[in-house]
Amino acid sequence: MNAETGTAGGCPVHGNGGVRSLLGRTNKDWWPEMLATEVLNPNGPTNPMGPDFDYAEAFKALDYKALKADLVALMTDSQPWWPADYGHYGPFFIRMAWHAAGTYRTADGRGGANSGQQRFAPLDSWPDNGNLDKARRLLWPIKQKYGKNISWADLFILTGNVAIESMGGPVFGFGGGRADVFEPERDIYWGSEDKWVNEGVQTRIAPEHGMNELEGPLAAIQMGLIYVNPEGPGGNPDPLLSARDIKATFERMAMNHEETVALTAGGHTFGKAHGNGDASLLGKAPSGADLVAQGFGWVSGHESGGIGEHTVTSGIEGAWVNTPTEWSANYFRLLLDYEYELVRSPAGAQQWQPINQKEEDKAPAAWDPNIKVPTMMTTADMALKVDPEFRVISEKFRNDHEAFKDAFARAWFKLTHRDMGPKARYLGPEVPAEDLIWQDPVPAGRMPSDAEVASVKAAIAASGLTVSQLIKSAWASASTYRKSDHRGGANGARVALAPQKDWEVNEPAMLAKVIDTLNGLRGTMSLADAIVLGGVVGLEKAIRDAGSNVSVPFTGGRGDATQEQTDAASFDVMEPEADAFRNYLGKKKLAVKTEEMMLDRASLLGLSVPEMTVLIGGLRVLGANHGERGHGHFTKRSGQLTNDFFVNLLGMTNVWKAVDGSDDQEFVATDRAGGHETWRATRADLIFGSNSELRAVAEVYAENGCEEKFVKDFVAAWTKVMNADRFDLA
Repeated sequence: MNAETGTAGGCPVHGNGGVRSLLGRTNKDWWPEMLATEVLNPNGPTNPMGPDFDYAEAFKALDYKALKADLVALMTDSQPWWPADYGHYGPFFIRMAWHAAGTYRTADGRGGANSGQQRFAPLDSWPDNGNLDKARRLLWPIKQKYGKNISWADLFILTGNVAIESMGGPVFGFGGGRADVFEPERDIYWGSEDKWVNEGVQTRIAPEHGMNELEGPLAAIQMGLIYVNPEGPGGNPDPLLSARDIKATFERMAMNHEETVALTAGGHTFGKAHGNGDASLLGKAPSGADLVAQGFGWVSGHESGGIGEHTVTSGIEGAWVNTPTEWSANYFRLLLDYEYELVRSPAGAQQWQPINQKEEDKAPAAWDPNIKVPTMMTTADMALKVDPEFRVISEKFRNDHEAFKDAFARAWFKLTHRDMGPKARYLGPEVPAEDLIWQDPVPAGRMPSDAEVASVKAAIAASGLTVSQLIKSAWASASTYRKSDHRGGANGARVALAPQKDWEVNEPAMLAKVIDTLNGLRGTMSLADAIVLGGVVGLEKAIRDAGSNVSVPFTGGRGDATQEQTDAASFDVMEPEADAFRNYLGKKKLAVKTEEMMLDRASLLGLSVPEMTVLIGGLRVLGANHGERGHGHFTKRSGQLTNDFFVNLLGMTNVWKAVDGSDDQEFVATDRAGGHETWRATRADLIFGSNSELRAVAEVYAENGCEEKFVKDFVAAWTKVMNADRFDLA
């Protein structure tokens, strides 16, 4: 939880599902001189490993035992260019791993350690990640040695685990499988402020107000923070206000209050904060540093070059406990047994110091074990002592060290694996056998036979369920998938469970009818498979009725989750406030444009522009709109898979205008010649005619001779979404 001091301003962008980075600050905004390598990647991200590289296979060839032994040796191999505090790099690497994983947020599943983003801007240069460039560089010889068999993303987390183990701390397990990316993920919205946390501007919310005012999907209160400002909200050293923000921030990052206390206390059992010098003497962050720095940032003009004794990172100075390289029960003992007073660090940061501290409770100086110095607590630590709810948890852990050990180990594992998705994606010999509810467990599915598939298909076709009902239900099930953290999707049939079965966007009454019918027809086939197969039945009928002859692939083998295997609270945040694919816009007014929300959802589904375009055009004519809404239903052949949406949208007979009182959300077209109303539309419809790039793709699907291409492309994109969470097929 180390962070620079200060505050940052807010912006009016709200929404539960995230927004694209174009609404926030880009790397070019922060560092105008940064080399624009993306000009060479107009068609997608760079990967020097090539399209055929299989990281899972490479990881399986890793000498895992030798790698861990090398990491253990590194912990005490102090380098003169960045000497280890107390002769042990363990606390430093714990912070590196924590901050790699700690950017995860539940609202859109973005952030986290899953792709090694800490190597790139803006994260490599966030104030809260100060000096972690040195931790990554310390790891380079090991990464170089093991090469393609261990990704940076996996190495960050494994190193954190080894650091904990090397100091006697508890570890629950490790799962590999995080493949690296090789450039910043540009679809992550980190905020719109033009000031960092340490530049003395306002917080994202009024300090006297609750975190409910913080724009989704952000979790931190200030730009450049991983969690909260350790000095207190906006630099105000009020432990109760800090507790309020800690609770909300950690909740937005998937942690309950007990996990929050365990993580904070366990992490602060090790190491120290750094503020023994003048923070104004620090140079630019890595992304703005000079060429000759070769990727290093925060180069100090302080004596000794700002290393060792004179290191400045957060500005706070000192260790939390008297045994900073050993797992112990000392954190809660020191926090709860002493009274504290507010003092200033040598760098001027506000922190708390024990009053009349016993000599044996003082910490060794990081640079000289023969010198004893007072321990300290941040305002965020004091929140665990002062806030009544946190105090109860802290007392519990203080009185039951085994419970604390278990809670920390589990919370650390969750922190560092939350964004990896289902356990089926985990690799390596230390994957825990226990299934955890936050992993969204799904019982193993059974592959239905061809005869069984044919029998259930025939029964669904004769059931009386409409094309619209079958398509809507299959889409509701599968389109929850998020490539960001690999959650959601059709596997598990959670669309039939709370909370998804009750989401307004899923039309609960209609969905219940479809599920009840499928349950009566599916025999021994899983409900998850039956829902997707129902979509196949509806789609094939729509294709036949349109006069085409394109088959729709189906691959069974999904399992059905139970309500007990479903963490309803963590799925609540995934409920869409808008879904352009179903032309749905909830009751809550969003400052984000509908078309921006459309792009964000398409991005989370892993769709390209053509895939998004063909899906929306097809879903419109299939009658997949929420609540039988007629907007965008540009066809006289409802329920048939035709390209009518594109033909009629791009036709020159329409004159569009906004509907009065709709706040530019609904539009009506009149015929140029006759003046009568022809169609109604939303922003998610008209954008395909107004935006030049989307129109260029829409024109392809509206052209004569492209009718079959439209159908085939729709089927391919549909199948991609239906199978998005089938990691067993990869």
